[in-house]
Amino acid sequence: MTETVHPKRHIEKVPTNIHGLDIVLNGGLPERRVALLVGTAGSGKTIFGCEFLWRSITEQKENAVFVSFEESQERIVRNISSFGWDFQELVDSGRLAFVELNKSTLAADVIEGEFDLRILVERIKAAVEQIQAKRVFVDSISAFFEQLRQAPVRRMLLDLSSALAELGVTSLISAERYEEYGSLSAYKSETFVSDCVLILRHILEEEKTRRTVQVLKYRGSGHSQGEYPFTISNSGVVVMPNVGMELTSKSSMQRTPSGNAELDRMCGGGFFRDSIILVSGPTGTGKTLLSSQFVHTACMQDEKAILFAFEESREQLFRNGSGWSLDLAEMEKRGFLKVVCNYPESAGPEDHLLRMKQVIEEFQPQRIAVDSLSALERVISVRSFREFVISLTSHIKQLQVAGFFTNTTATLLGGESITETHISTLTDSILLLRYVETGGRMRRGMTVIKMRGSDHEKEIVEYSITGKGLELGKPFRGVESIMTGSPRAVTEMERDVLRKMVH
Repeated sequence: MTETVHPKRHIEKVPTNIHGLDIVLNGGLPERRVALLVGTAGSGKTIFGCEFLWRSITEQKENAVFVSFEESQERIVRNISSFGWDFQELVDSGRLAFVELNKSTLAADVIEGEFDLRILVERIKAAVEQIQAKRVFVDSISAFFEQLRQAPVRRMLLDLSSALAELGVTSLISAERYEEYGSLSAYKSETFVSDCVLILRHILEEEKTRRTVQVLKYRGSGHSQGEYPFTISNSGVVVMPNVGMELTSKSSMQRTPSGNAELDRMCGGGFFRDSIILVSGPTGTGKTLLSSQFVHTACMQDEKAILFAFEESREQLFRNGSGWSLDLAEMEKRGFLKVVCNYPESAGPEDHLLRMKQVIEEFQPQRIAVDSLSALERVISVRSFREFVISLTSHIKQLQVAGFFTNTTATLLGGESITETHISTLTDSILLLRYVETGGRMRRGMTVIKMRGSDHEKEIVEYSITGKGLELGKPFRGVESIMTGSPRAVTEMERDVLRKMVH
């Protein structure tokens, strides 16, 4: 007997068009089904729902209904206008309808007595049919049940979900919760009657706030696991999932000069055009000088470059550059250089990343320098910092441009930092800068410890900072443990032992 093979049935999905969210949802929300949006006060539920409606109407040409149990239409329209979404125009043109159901619109005997769900369903149905809507946002179901006494929540939710499904609309319902990692919702029944559940969190992590979105469940569909950071910009919600990134960037054999001929020689001919470079060292070792040389050299070749600075102002960078014979101000005036200076504390990591991507997209540079990544550690938790670095470096890789990052070590003599821990494996080239104390004199040393796809010098070279910039000298001899921050002279006996071990 031949076994009957049933073809796999795929869930139809509706894209939200919210930046990054559809990647996490593997395509969007379940079409003609109910999705639940859960979060504490201030987590962004209403903004998510409003953007879902706005983009459905303006980008997918699907009319929508907003069901409100708390705020009035006038208040919602006014608040949401700050994102550039003109809900009033949508209402006037018959593309958006509001259904208000709150204490002022429900009769007292209905609130205090047993509520007939048909009142709610009929109002939604009338609005849907009036404008032929395909999307519905209900905000919030928790506020609605708080108006009712001893309501059979689970049964009413099941009935409401069935009614919405019969209307053929894709619905998003928001619900309140009182803690970020605890009971999922106020009535504990909402999640069981929904086909898709999203959790929004706005948590305090290491004295720093962090917004995340998580897909708790999705009936009949796979989805990305875990929490993903998001931010609310002046144009709406931006989710930043690393799950959508793939290691598909191309690699070039073309070399690009660093701005220092001797350093290029140490690196086997210069950095690769699409490589990520990390320069790590204590304060005062010349990291900003190297990043300035890096962008200045691009401008000298009529290429565009961006310098993101988190520690110094543009005037200070220009002044310092002139002391090294680098006219950064002139390069910016000619349109080849863009300098963006911000305090790390001025925004959260997601906002910094979003702004940087926007500047990169607008300016279209061939080189990008960040001075310094370690400055961001002051305002970012370890987890957020790791996500920030991965997102930024992968974005630069996909653009196939050169990225130059600096990192300040925790101590003057070097040592590994949090930044090195999280970016070292993502970089193609690593330069280490160190102070070297010999004979009662403080000197500086540099070495190339990593150069993917190319040979490089292995020696530790002394260098100095002059009016011409960074000048490399001769390799250190008779000194060891420089990179560990504990340099010491090697005796002749020890050198003889080492020679015997090698030979």
